[in-house]
Amino acid sequence: MTADVSVAGATTVPAHTLYDIVRKLPDGSQLELQSEQGGERLTLRCGRSRFTLACLPIEDFPTLTSSELPFRFRLPVAEMRLLIDRTRFAISTEETRYYLNGIYLHAAQEDGVDILRAVATDGHRLARVEMPIPDGALGMPGVIIPRKTVAEVRKVIDEAGEDVDLAISETQIRFSVGPALITSKLIDGTFPDYQRVIPEHNENQLDVVCRDFKDAVDRVSAISNDRSRAVKLKVANGTLELSASSPEHGSASEELEVRYHGDAMEIGFNSRYLLDIAEQIGGDNARLSMADAASPTILHELGDRSAIYVLMPMRV
Repeated sequence: MTADVSVAGATTVPAHTLYDIVRKLPDGSQLELQSEQGGERLTLRCGRSRFTLACLPIEDFPTLTSSELPFRFRLPVAEMRLLIDRTRFAISTEETRYYLNGIYLHAAQEDGVDILRAVATDGHRLARVEMPIPDGALGMPGVIIPRKTVAEVRKVIDEAGEDVDLAISETQIRFSVGPALITSKLIDGTFPDYQRVIPEHNENQLDVVCRDFKDAVDRVSAISNDRSRAVKLKVANGTLELSASSPEHGSASEELEVRYHGDAMEIGFNSRYLLDIAEQIGGDNARLSMADAASPTILHELGDRSAIYVLMPMRV
C-alpha cells in the first residue's frame, strides 16, 4: 500500500491490537507511525489520539518464505471460494485429532481423469469437493491447510476480484491474492483414508426440493433437544415426514412430497449438521442416498456429484 515514508525501517507490533486501533479510527483518517526507543516502542498518532505499543525485535519474527515451494498453480476466486465454503464447515475442532483440523487438498483421479480435491471431516460428517486439476498442480503432495489459515484466506478473497495463486511444498503453502500474501505452515499429520467411509451401495434414494427440505428441517428442529439437535426422517410412498421431540419443548412434525426409490425407512440426524450440508448444495434439488438407519448417508446436488457430503446417522 502507498505511504509517505520519512525514515525507512522495520519493527513488529501486536497484530490484533493494531487492527483494533485502526478499525476504530474515523474513515479517511491520516495515521502517523513512529518507531521509538531503538525499536522497542511504536507510537501511533491520529488527530488528537495517541497510542504507544510495545514491540519485539524483528530478528524474533519467524521467517516462512525461505523454503522452496515447487508446486504452483492458479485458481479463479470463485473456485477458491467454492472449495473453502463447501468444506470448511466440516473441519474438526477437536484438538486431539489435530490432523482433522484443516482442509485436505490434493491431486486425485476419478475414472481416469485428473482432479483437484478438497476434503474435510470431523468424524460425524464429511465434505468432498472436486474440480478439474489446474496446470501446475499435477503430482502435488496431499496437504492439510490449517483451519485458521483457511479462515484468513476466505477473508482476503472476499475482497478480491482476481485469481488466487497457490504455491505448495510438503510443509508450507502460500496464497497470493492481489496485494495480499498469506504464507502458512501445513499440519504435520496424515489425513485418514476418507474414501473408505464413503458408501458405494446405498440403494434407497430420496430426492427433495432443497429449499423446502432445508426450511422444514429448520422449523422442526426448533423443538428438538438442545444437546442432540435430533430430527427424524420417515419416508415411504412419496411422503417424507420430519419430526422432533423433547421432554422440555414438546414435539413437531412436517410432511413433504418427495420422490423416493427404496424400502420404507426411518433415520435420524443431527439437524445442525443436516442444515450445514443443505446450505452448501447449490442446485434446486438434492438427493439423499441411504442404506439403513445405522449406516452413513450420502447427500449431493441432484445430477452433480462434484461436491458430495457424508453424514452419520444418530439414534432418535
